[in-house]
Amino acid sequence: MDKKAHIFHIQKEHKGKRLDRFLISATEDVSRTYLQKLIREGAVTINNKVSTQPSRTLRVGDEVCIAFPESQPLETAQPEDIPLDILYEDSHLLVLNKPAGVLVHPASSVNTGTLVNALLAHCDDLSGIGGIERPGIVHRLDKDTSGVLVVAKTDVVHRNLSLQFEKHTITRQYVAVVCSVPAEGTGTIDAQIARSRRDRRRMTTVHNNGRRAVTHYQVLEIYHNFSLVQLTLETGRLHQIRVHLQHIGHPVAGDPIYGGEQRAIKHADTLPVKHALIHLKRQALHARTLQFQHPATHERLIFSTPKPADMQRLIEALRSLTRELIT
Repeated sequence: MDKKAHIFHIQKEHKGKRLDRFLISATEDVSRTYLQKLIREGAVTINNKVSTQPSRTLRVGDEVCIAFPESQPLETAQPEDIPLDILYEDSHLLVLNKPAGVLVHPASSVNTGTLVNALLAHCDDLSGIGGIERPGIVHRLDKDTSGVLVVAKTDVVHRNLSLQFEKHTITRQYVAVVCSVPAEGTGTIDAQIARSRRDRRRMTTVHNNGRRAVTHYQVLEIYHNFSLVQLTLETGRLHQIRVHLQHIGHPVAGDPIYGGEQRAIKHADTLPVKHALIHLKRQALHARTLQFQHPATHERLIFSTPKPADMQRLIEALRSLTRELIT
């Protein structure tokens, strides 16, 4: 695969600086995480020798060369004429409302019907940083989570958005129906997350050797045995919201992996609530709001979408039950 090389010569002001930190300051719109990945993969040399340690300290006169991979040809996924709910689009990026039940990108057993297949049919070009299976994909939503998603059309935009995610300057807010009611109306869940050793499909909270994950929550409405919660992500780990809510004893209603499906059905007090849960067929989680700075125009953009019909049906059933109990 062809690579685009950048060469730097270390001056006095950079003496003793870490390799990854120097490269952050020397390159534009590239996140530290991505740079560290390239370093560990052998894409960086110092004085013509591969250096795989991001913490390597630099000396005056060192020649640092980093080879950025060129966009990979999109060969794996094929374009498919699948409708997209586009909220915004220009030559740099597009923002869409992903429906529940759709994978963002191809997986080992699924190569059709994904958001990527639809994007390839809609766009003439997408960023190639994500590789042949994830063109344009800067961040993801779980298959059965609906809501706002931004897609990059160029590598420069992709790197810029990735950097915004890493610096936590992008605002991501979700709403979820959860089992029972948190004791505190607002709170922060700060718990490391790692892959479960018992079930590789699941993530779990751990005390050590996990990735730091922080979720802020606010209770919006209280029902009988359930509540509507707003969640704001400070970090973006796999299954973060679902794992964190299970961790504090309030799994997302309908979540089949993290205990919310059986518990919700067990505590559904009326047929309308039970029917709404059965019709939901997924976790009641929706990425409602996404706010970020446009990489090209620098305008602050905000996009919000209403709760989808299946979640709204459940909420209305819960509201009706709560009103009945009050009266």
